[in-house]
Amino acid sequence: MFSKAIVRTPCKNLINGLTKANLGLPVYEKALIQHQYYIEALKYCGLEVIILNADEDYPDSTFIEDTALLTPHCAVITNPGAPSRRGETVEIKTVLTEYYSNIEKINDPGALDAGDIVMVGDHYYIGLSQRTNEAGANQLIDIVESYGMTASVIKLEKVLHLKTGVSYLEKNNFIVAGEFITNPEFQKYNQLKIDDDESYAANCVWVNDHVLLPKGFPKSKMIIEKTGYKIIEVDVSEFQKLDGGLSCLSLRF
Repeated sequence: MFSKAIVRTPCKNLINGLTKANLGLPVYEKALIQHQYYIEALKYCGLEVIILNADEDYPDSTFIEDTALLTPHCAVITNPGAPSRRGETVEIKTVLTEYYSNIEKINDPGALDAGDIVMVGDHYYIGLSQRTNEAGANQLIDIVESYGMTASVIKLEKVLHLKTGVSYLEKNNFIVAGEFITNPEFQKYNQLKIDDDESYAANCVWVNDHVLLPKGFPKSKMIIEKTGYKIIEVDVSEFQKLDGGLSCLSLRF
């Protein structure tokens, strides 16, 4: 169960964020409204939400998840694969010192985005992607193993991050889409398969027996509802334009 989340207010410079989505520029004012609703959804799930100020120096900084991995035993400050995002980790480390006594760090030549990490109990799946390399993955494996946890790697073929195509909803239920449906690693779970035309919905978030789901994906909603979860639909269309999803917008612990 989660008790807290950290989010960062979108900055006006959001329109210059990294993206290959080809969905047009995000509308800043609309992004602010959507972000506030996202915060309210987290609060509805029982979380205390820590809100960090917008940082105009980093257009992608609202996608705070990539900057740190929060485990039950330690926090790991990442080393984002996009050079333009590496400075985002400085303030995050300072903020996390209030909540974690053990803080680890991924260092060069390792690159790692936490959007490439999916936690299943005490095991961490690490996606090898355009933003996470083997050196970063191996450092993370060493870190989690030193705290009695385990990790393994998944090589990505098409998607930006591992969490672009999979989400763990607890209770052995795994959302899978695209290349991950046939991946042998995920065959041992109860698969909730997302159709290609709703693949964006594969990035959803389990929060204390609720599932935050992007708004506008009815087939995915029906699939998840059948498992008994309470669904909260959240409109994140402006963040989708920047290749961002629901999980990207918070650090949950």
